[in-house]
Amino acid sequence: MAINKAKVAVGFIVSGVLMVFFGLVLTFVGPIIIDDQVVKNTVIDPKNSMSYTMWKDVPVPFFMSVYFFNVLNPQEVLRGEKPMVEQKGPFVYRKRIQKDNITFHDNGTVSYREYRRYYFEPTMSSGTEADVVTIPNMLVLGAAVMMEKLPYAVRLMISASFKTFKEGPFLSKTVGELMWGYDSGLVDFLNKWLPGMLPSTGKFGLFAEFNNSNTGLFTIFTGKDDIRKIHKVDSWNGLTELNYWKTPQCNMINGTAGQMWPPFMTRESTLPFYSPDACRSMELVYQRDGKLQGIPLYRYVAPKTLFANGTDYTPNQGFCPCRQSGLLNVSSCRHNSPVFISHPHFFNADPVLLDFVQGLNPTEEKHGLFIDIHPMTGVPLNVSIRLQLNLYMKTVSGITETGKISEVVMPMIWFEESGYIDGPILKTFHTNLVILPAVMEFMQYGFIALGVATIIIASLMHHKFKRAWTNVKMTSTGVDNPGASFNEWAKGGEEKKDKCDINNSDK
Repeated sequence: MAINKAKVAVGFIVSGVLMVFFGLVLTFVGPIIIDDQVVKNTVIDPKNSMSYTMWKDVPVPFFMSVYFFNVLNPQEVLRGEKPMVEQKGPFVYRKRIQKDNITFHDNGTVSYREYRRYYFEPTMSSGTEADVVTIPNMLVLGAAVMMEKLPYAVRLMISASFKTFKEGPFLSKTVGELMWGYDSGLVDFLNKWLPGMLPSTGKFGLFAEFNNSNTGLFTIFTGKDDIRKIHKVDSWNGLTELNYWKTPQCNMINGTAGQMWPPFMTRESTLPFYSPDACRSMELVYQRDGKLQGIPLYRYVAPKTLFANGTDYTPNQGFCPCRQSGLLNVSSCRHNSPVFISHPHFFNADPVLLDFVQGLNPTEEKHGLFIDIHPMTGVPLNVSIRLQLNLYMKTVSGITETGKISEVVMPMIWFEESGYIDGPILKTFHTNLVILPAVMEFMQYGFIALGVATIIIASLMHHKFKRAWTNVKMTSTGVDNPGASFNEWAKGGEEKKDKCDINNSDK
């Protein structure tokens, strides 16, 4: 009976060894299996239904929140006083994104055009599109700066044209008109006699060219041949580099199209992407770790050098002519209009900019941009891109509409494009990227722990059963006490020896 139990204990020891071995194999093979699945499911391929649908139609809800800087003292500004602004908003729009004209190429790339449409969301807004706000008139004050170096007589004619079409230095319009366009006799006149001067041929609005439009023809890598290149831009509108800026580095088209990034990111990775709206490539840097409903993420933010001028950050000299740090001059890609991009409320900009406008209060929480990335897949989980549109204004002799305006970079509007993964997609992500890896990790260490425990317990039991078997065997041969039996045997031997000695002496 004991021998059978000992054999069973040996069987358990063998099983424990196998469990430890299997756990160790899972420790090394498990991550390889997960990485292989990530690669297979992130490649841009219609066969990957979930990831392809996310890339093609972007089912995540995206919103654009718009804030206007309502000018409270326009007449005083014309007399040279400091502008006073009041933020109005948000006016929230749901953004619908869809890729079309999708064409796969033999070199591992895919081309497409991404169309965007905006729908006003009154329940999420602090006002309606009928609200009236007062902002600088870009057609007048922007054109004045653009015409500054023309002959004085020409500037007088331009000023007369403004008066003819009743265009003043400031305009009060509804949010809907300022966003999507309003009728203007001056716009009609310029489109007829100076075609191409304005960005649009219809109504003039700050976002008129964005709605029902596309961002250009992107060609990106699918990741089929090299997963490290997935989503990276190969060309935009047939270009592999831009021609807006003054240096090759500034004209480079780097990174992705700004929606997804290659998988297997580290904290040393950066987040480069090309933005057609900003007319340049940008790069975000790692800030900290975080979690979204249990899903691990890396938060990436804009470095302070993103909009720094060429004096403070030499690589940005190609984006000049520059003004203070924190401003990006986009006039070269915006019909030479004196327009600058910055962070909202001049966050991360030269503090002197705040001295020229009253009513601004920058904070990182409200005005800093960020992207939360799942590092294993390169998929954004939470996005908030915040940018501000500014107009450079000054007095221009001959154009009386500019009055005595002090030289100032005037904030007009800022917007936030935000979106986050939620609903069924978030649940799927949580299952595949949190629960399953956790289960696999539990199995790895569970098998190892269980195997070690089995080996230890079975070894102890085997030793116990072996001793019991040895005792039983000795009992069956009449030896209950091996030590005592040996003494008796030795004593009997001595008695026999004594008898032999007596017999020999008798003889």
